[in-house]
Amino acid sequence: MPRTFTLFTGQWADLPLEEVCRLARDFGYDGLELACWGDHFEVDKALSDPGYLDSRHQLLEKYGLKCWAISNHLTGQAVCDAIIDERHQAILPGAVWGDGDPEGVRQRAAERMKDTARAAAAFGVDTVIGFTGSAIWHLVAMFPPASEAMIER
Repeated sequence: MPRTFTLFTGQWADLPLEEVCRLARDFGYDGLELACWGDHFEVDKALSDPGYLDSRHQLLEKYGLKCWAISNHLTGQAVCDAIIDERHQAILPGAVWGDGDPEGVRQRAAERMKDTARAAAAFGVDTVIGFTGSAIWHLVAMFPPASEAMIER
């Protein structure tokens, strides 16, 4: 059974999706795992703008690419993290960060992840990938990353 090769777009989110599509095609990828940051896959638009999903499909088709997964790692990180602070504010959409109250951030992040699954389904994709955060993550890893100013403090 042949396997498809896809490129996760999160590390390319500073580039417009069309540029990433062109590069992925030129590199020989079969498709993209679209990140929900940059302009790659916008959950709110996917759920509210009737033409948005069609425009994403058309862009992928233009470059001969498919999409089998949607990724929302950054928002997912805030779902279960024990410590919610300015590191999260730096990676979350403003609507998820809200007023920064940790429990509110967790609740909004969980709702956004549910919306991500709804948007993915509407796009014809049945896989959503992301982090979930963790009650112990801050003890074993430096993610979300801490700024130099935060470490200095």
